[in-house]
Amino acid sequence: MDATVKHLRIPPEMSVYAEKHEIFDLFQTLVRNLIIDKPADPIQYLIGMLKRESIEELWIKLILERLSKVDCVRRGWVLEAIPKTREEALCLQEAGIAPEHVVILQAPDAVLIERSLGKRIDPVTGDVYHVTFMWPESAEVAQRLERPQGLNSEDVISRQLQAYHSEAHALHRTYQSCLKIIDADQPHVDVFAQVLTYVMSRHRSAAPHTPRIILLGPPGSGKSLQARLIAKKYDIVSICCGELLKAVAADESSMGELIKPFLESGRRVPDSMVLQILTERLSRLDCVTRGWVLHGFPQDLEQAEALQESKFSPSRVFFLEMTDDVAVERLTLRAIDPVTGERYHSLYKPAPSPEVHARLRYNPCDSEAEVQRRLKEYCIHASALQAFYPQAVRVNADQDAHTVFECLESRLVNRLPKVLPDRA
Repeated sequence: MDATVKHLRIPPEMSVYAEKHEIFDLFQTLVRNLIIDKPADPIQYLIGMLKRESIEELWIKLILERLSKVDCVRRGWVLEAIPKTREEALCLQEAGIAPEHVVILQAPDAVLIERSLGKRIDPVTGDVYHVTFMWPESAEVAQRLERPQGLNSEDVISRQLQAYHSEAHALHRTYQSCLKIIDADQPHVDVFAQVLTYVMSRHRSAAPHTPRIILLGPPGSGKSLQARLIAKKYDIVSICCGELLKAVAADESSMGELIKPFLESGRRVPDSMVLQILTERLSRLDCVTRGWVLHGFPQDLEQAEALQESKFSPSRVFFLEMTDDVAVERLTLRAIDPVTGERYHSLYKPAPSPEVHARLRYNPCDSEAEVQRRLKEYCIHASALQAFYPQAVRVNADQDAHTVFECLESRLVNRLPKVLPDRA
């Protein structure tokens, strides 16, 4: 076979390292700055770039330093964004300043004119007030308020808005890949929440990505169904730990013979054996090249730590959450037709005829006592697992299965949001 057409097998550790340290995005940044700056010595330029602090970190330090001053702490602050024209935007780009997020606050001209005409400024403190929305309680302050310069008439404001609109489209086009337009004609708290949510988000990366997904949740939360839906749409490998153990026990291998007595007696298979079987499966070519979605493991903190130490860290972790009452209702009322293999549920999908209903069989594991025991066991370990996976996404599983899938999918295709730095 021609070696050039053979599959290139990349160790799982390499993709995990590249995603963790965002190597692809680092290369993109380096190449982008090379093209912009065109240095005479590209190698020394790249070495210098890797040594110096990123522009984002520098700006954060400068902003935090300014905001920590007494006037900002006491009175608050507002950062007014630039650029205002396409030319200014291009100058920033030529200087190597390429923002990750651009927010434009937008409102109807009538609203903006009303806000501008009603704006008043305290010449002593510099505080901004409004004749309709925010009038000062002090009569002394009210008497000394002044109109801001340049906003004396509706005609002046209209001309300024016209000048803004003439540049707005070009700015939109310049920053279309990182632009978010937010309706400013709503309470400022809502505007701030939307701006913060967007700024903390991360744009979809063009970096090659191999999904490594873990689904956690109580019994009956739909982990198996969601794993099948994800695997089918994105062509990744679905792995149920329980089914994997049964398959190994049935293949008469040496490991299968070791775990078979545990499965037949209903005892828990030792973690060391489970981990050995699981890591061997995750190391196969289909999992390495296409990715995987795992459920049924880990079930406690020790298993999660062992999986992490084996270098199979997930890129996404989801907790499917629901109340115990809903879980009991889902599991205790389900049954299977031994003739057709079709699954039914007394409430959601009843048997189509009395004949079918009469031959339904219920799994002993779905008895209420057994379900309550499994729920209690999950609850014991849930908080520790949530603490171990702090960036895990919690999804309400008490809704239609396709709605749950849409929630999972939205967090699969987009990058995880940034975490606010600890200022302690």
